[in-house]
Amino acid sequence: MAPAVIDSDLPLVAAPMAGGPSSLQLAEAVGRAGGFPFLAAANADPATMTAQIEQARTWGVSFGVNLFIVGEAPNEAEPVEQYRRALAPQAAKYGMDLHIPQLDDDDQWPQKVELLCQNPVPVVSFTFGLPPAQQISRLRRAGSAVWATVTTAAEAQAAQEAGVDALVVQGPAAGGHSGTWDPARVIDDRPTAEVVRDVDAVTKLPLIAAGGVDGPSAVRTLLQAGAAAVQVGTLLLRTEESGASQLHKDALASEHFAETVVTRAFTGRPARGLRNGFVDAYEPHAVTGYPAVHHMTRELRRRAAAAGDVDGAHFWAGTGYRSAAEGPVARTIRHLAAAVR
Repeated sequence: MAPAVIDSDLPLVAAPMAGGPSSLQLAEAVGRAGGFPFLAAANADPATMTAQIEQARTWGVSFGVNLFIVGEAPNEAEPVEQYRRALAPQAAKYGMDLHIPQLDDDDQWPQKVELLCQNPVPVVSFTFGLPPAQQISRLRRAGSAVWATVTTAAEAQAAQEAGVDALVVQGPAAGGHSGTWDPARVIDDRPTAEVVRDVDAVTKLPLIAAGGVDGPSAVRTLLQAGAAAVQVGTLLLRTEESGASQLHKDALASEHFAETVVTRAFTGRPARGLRNGFVDAYEPHAVTGYPAVHHMTRELRRRAAAAGDVDGAHFWAGTGYRSAAEGPVARTIRHLAAAVR
């Protein structure tokens, strides 16, 4: 049975996958299948977030909203400019002239937090860091449980001191962006269960484990390591309700790709995805500079995807990507639930 902090029948949480994969259809299907769904409000404007929340309220299930904490320290212009020059051959391939965007974009997270204080949802989670403790307290007073994504025991202790209700403990095997609070940190390969045990040793908060979930046995291992629930993302990407592109879905099953790697090449922040030609060519030049690099390469990646260029687009994926299956979300949730019944 899921802990009180998670109002769902199953201790299974759908990861908030920004940029499209976490569609409203996917979130609703997860909730109706007994899991806990998230809306991915990162990289969405406040109006879009608000509209999605209003839709989610009609489902009759509990849900959460995830935000990225970015923009507190401006990116340095010169490293980003050097990377822009390194990307010139790829840009020329698509007839583009890359420009450095605004360096201190904060993804409007302060405005989103304000809206969530005024119109509370069951859970608000944060990734890449924490808002000020005062804002965490306001969200909790408004009636929301507050979760923080952590990747180390030190981050977990800081989040607990700030007053959060639960911790999403993300291991290095997770797909997409690492939730590390230090984007320059080297992400060492470690089993998620080890990270969970490290965090469990320094806090009594409920833990939601994320990363490397490729089936029921992984769920069972993480629950035994001390997690109260398990978060799953990559296994949902190929489902019918997923908002991932068909190119992305096909890539996860393609023999063209042999492994996943953690790279800063696409966004300037460590993120795990399928290793392709772009990663091989540009990871040696990549810089730490999120969200500037993310915005600078976004149209480049979009054009590559539109052209079907699997060596120019990005495909976020965790280490368990080969286990991602087609079919309805409910089938995947039922498959994972075998570990807890």
